[in-house]
Amino acid sequence: MKAPWLGGAEWLDSAPPDLDGRVVAYDFWTLTCVNWLRTAPYRRAWWQAYRGDGLVVVGVHTPEFGFEHDRDLIRRAVADRGLTYPVVVDNDHTVWKSFDNHFWPALYIADRDGVIRDHHFGEGRYAESERTIQRLLGVARPLSRPEALGVEAEADWERLRTPETYLGYARGERFVSAGGSHAYAYPGFLQSNQWALDGDWTRSSEYATAHTAGGSIAFRFEARDANLVLDAGHSSVPFRVLLDGEPPGQAHGADITPDGQGVLTGGRMYQLIRQPGTVEERHLEVVLAGPGVRAYAFTFG
Repeated sequence: MKAPWLGGAEWLDSAPPDLDGRVVAYDFWTLTCVNWLRTAPYRRAWWQAYRGDGLVVVGVHTPEFGFEHDRDLIRRAVADRGLTYPVVVDNDHTVWKSFDNHFWPALYIADRDGVIRDHHFGEGRYAESERTIQRLLGVARPLSRPEALGVEAEADWERLRTPETYLGYARGERFVSAGGSHAYAYPGFLQSNQWALDGDWTRSSEYATAHTAGGSIAFRFEARDANLVLDAGHSSVPFRVLLDGEPPGQAHGADITPDGQGVLTGGRMYQLIRQPGTVEERHLEVVLAGPGVRAYAFTFG
C-alpha cells in the first residue's frame, strides 16, 4: 500500500514538507491520549536522530473529543511536548480515513517510494520500528534511548488493574451514582473500578458537565497513575484532589501539588496521581471549585 497523498492537508503553522524521496513516519495522535503521550519521546528522538539521513516525521493530529479541534490547544500541546516536526491538523478525519486508521496512537512507516513498509498500533515495539527506519534509510547505529519523564513515562503495566473509563453515556461503564441528572449522589461504597458523581451534573454522550461549584467525581482504581481529561473552555477553574480522603502528598501527579491543589487552565489530560513505591487500590476524589467543567475520561498508567 502506498501512503495517501497529503496535498490537501492543513499544516499547523508550517508549509507542507517535501516528502518526495524521503522515508516518512506518519504518527497519528490526539492531545489527550495518554497512550500517545507515552510514545512521544521516541517520535522526538527519531526525528532528531535521522532527519539528516532523510527521515520526515509527520504528526497527524486527529481529534477524539470535540474540544480537541481547537488549533490553539493543538499548538499548546505541540509546544508542551517539544515537537519540532511538521504536524497536520486533521479535524475532519480526512487523513485518518485515507489511511483507514482506527487507533490512537498509530505509526505508519513509508519508504522513499511512498510504500508503507511497517505499521504499529498503540505503545511499545520501539526497537522494531526504529530498525525499520534505519533499514529504509540505509543507516546503522545504536538505537535511541530517550528519557521519559512525567506523563510521558511508561506505564507500570504489571500493576495496572484499571482500564480507561469514559464519563459520557455513549461509552461510559461502571457508573454507580444514585439519583439522576442535576442531583447525583455517591453510593455508600465504590467497588473496584467503579466511579460516581456527586452534585449538580448532566451527562451527554461525550462528557459529564458540572453545573455548580462543589461538584465532584470519585473513582476506585488500582494503578500507579491516575489521569483525567478535563475542559472548561476559556475558564480557569481550581480543583482539589483527595486520595483515600486525604491530600495525596508524595503520591501527587504532575498537575497537582502535594496538598491536592490543581487548576484547570485548558482542555487536556491532567495527571492527578502518581503513586511512589507500592501500588494499591485507592479511592480518588476530584472536587471542582467552579461550574462549567466538562470531564471526559479517566486514564491510568
